[in-house]
Amino acid sequence: MKNKSVGGQAIIEGVMMKNENNLAMSVRNQKGKIVTKKEKLKPNKLSKIPIIRGITNLIEMLTLGMKGLVWSSNQSLGEKEELTTKEIIFVITISMILVVVFFIGLPFYLTKLVIQKGFWFNVLDGIIRITILVAYMLIISRMQDVKTLFQNHGAEHKTVNCYENNKKLTTQNVKKYSTLHPRCGTSFIIIVLLISIIVFSTITTQNWKLNITLRILLIPIIAGTSYEILKLSAKHEKNIIVKTLIQPGLWLQKITTKEPNNKQIEVAIKALKTVLEMENKHKV
Repeated sequence: MKNKSVGGQAIIEGVMMKNENNLAMSVRNQKGKIVTKKEKLKPNKLSKIPIIRGITNLIEMLTLGMKGLVWSSNQSLGEKEELTTKEIIFVITISMILVVVFFIGLPFYLTKLVIQKGFWFNVLDGIIRITILVAYMLIISRMQDVKTLFQNHGAEHKTVNCYENNKKLTTQNVKKYSTLHPRCGTSFIIIVLLISIIVFSTITTQNWKLNITLRILLIPIIAGTSYEILKLSAKHEKNIIVKTLIQPGLWLQKITTKEPNNKQIEVAIKALKTVLEMENKHKV
């Protein structure tokens, strides 16, 4: 029997794991002890609507990710800070503005210096966006704190891969699996960038202000469509066309995931086991 879908993300000194109903965050604190926080997730009423569910899931993961980073930071530093809803909205808004500036505005401006319009304009625009992303990932990957975060990311993937292959969740079993996973958020970002090349090519106006505005307005549709492609790829991983589509995301994951140590794997296993235990209790 195929295991129920789970996912997660790296947090400071730990890992967040979740399925449709439950979430668990596990970190190793300053004393070396694994601390875990559980949370029941509210049902997503839009989870059955294609495209829309991708947008709502993205917002949910951004929100949960912010909360997870704050909580994990508190655990590792021994502090007790909380993010209010207003603060979360503010941080996400600033993040989105920076995304628009560096991944829409800057590539558009640089492309305009070379090509004015047409098919190759959109191709070059897309290549510049991907180049900026890869350069950014490579630069931050050299920071020690980010290296540790990427190791936790690798631990998350290895643990999920072990679970999806119906193997017992032990450190030795998890170590055998890859740090790469096709449903990763890194792959999602690459799909977004590739889909944007196609979608933005439909914008024919030469008014640069209107062009930029339309590109910004199309972001939710691109994100929703990319989510559907990512979801579809999980069901047809062995298909040669699907393999080709997800390959760029797996290449980028070679930057955003690193081989974890045993202690990091133990934390990831704890988070996933907690989610599975919560799910089993829910069924009783």
